[in-house]
Amino acid sequence: MNDLAGKHIVLGLTGGIACYKAAELCRALVKEGATVQVVMTEAAGQFITPVTMQALSNRPVYGSQWDAREPNNMAHINLSREADAILIAPCSADFMSKLLHGAADDLLSLMCLARPIDKVPLLIAPAMNREMWDHPATVRNRAQLVADGCTVLGVGTGDQACGETGDGRMLEPLELLQDVIAFFQPKVLEGQNVLVSAGPTFEAIDPVRGITNRSSGKMGFAIARAAREAGAQVTLVAGPVSLPTPRGVRRIDVQSASNMLAALVEYAQEATIFVATAAVADWRPAQAADQKIKKDGSGQPPTMAFVENTDILATVAQSPRAQSGALYCVGFAAESHDLLAHATAKRARKGVPLLVGNIGPATFGKDDNALLLVDASGARELPHNSKLALARQLVAEIAGRLPAAQH
Repeated sequence: MNDLAGKHIVLGLTGGIACYKAAELCRALVKEGATVQVVMTEAAGQFITPVTMQALSNRPVYGSQWDAREPNNMAHINLSREADAILIAPCSADFMSKLLHGAADDLLSLMCLARPIDKVPLLIAPAMNREMWDHPATVRNRAQLVADGCTVLGVGTGDQACGETGDGRMLEPLELLQDVIAFFQPKVLEGQNVLVSAGPTFEAIDPVRGITNRSSGKMGFAIARAAREAGAQVTLVAGPVSLPTPRGVRRIDVQSASNMLAALVEYAQEATIFVATAAVADWRPAQAADQKIKKDGSGQPPTMAFVENTDILATVAQSPRAQSGALYCVGFAAESHDLLAHATAKRARKGVPLLVGNIGPATFGKDDNALLLVDASGARELPHNSKLALARQLVAEIAGRLPAAQH
């Protein structure tokens, strides 16, 4: 799946040491299916050569508004009209000021000014020293650029080439790639606050052992990413998994079912959509041992009592906010057989408008899946695909099912 297939990106480089990251960014955009036209300022050429960017983009690099390669000698018009978006990475403090004031003394600034603003969006990835980033002039400039319709992708925090540490680093290439991909996704959940649970839970038997399951959390993390791409504010409550947090998602890590219940009940108070993908343990030991349980030589396992965990999905679905329609709840069912029957029964038992079923053993730990959507009118299958593709389909389904009051 190439998320940027068919997209044509003009990648602008301005002067800054972060130009070295632009090489990897260009490669990543091309690998994701985009065609990339590089335009460099004179200052950018002091940090990275046009030859490098030409090799990575497979297209001639432009740097002058007087470039005679264009038959009409209007590169600033031609290049901007061909683009699905202009991405400036790195974007220096000086170039941000140029954009703000409509300066047009080189090809890149001229092209940005001449672009059809209603058809060709402008995205910038700032890169500068921490003092420059926090300077009142820069703060004013970026606020006005956003007001003018520019998308400012933010900055990273950490060590800087000057030896100082703080905000202002250009985001890493893969972070920028995710932001560009997200930019082009339909914003069907704009204004929504989505709560997602993901992964397994771990119920301690003793300090080193516990009861858990094979859930990897990948489906839940994909849904969190897809919801964020769709414009929602997203909180992800995750059991013990080692997956990276999706860009722009608030993550809350938990261990046990009781930990997860407490977190979800708390964050459900501000959510408008709850998607329960976590594989929560049904039972836990009545009492976890303080020390590791040792074999006693009898050949018999220790006697262990269990108590049932609170049903998290049913608890949230029966809350006043869910019952009033302010919180739309979606459940998940990971089954080993008879998926339709079990998913249908679970939807009725949990009291949720939409239940998503899958065959657990066929998907645990994998990057692909197939889903069965069960609601009051019946069932419909989302055929086998990557989990991210399915997550995006599911997000679109949820958006189309929301009560009118939530739109």
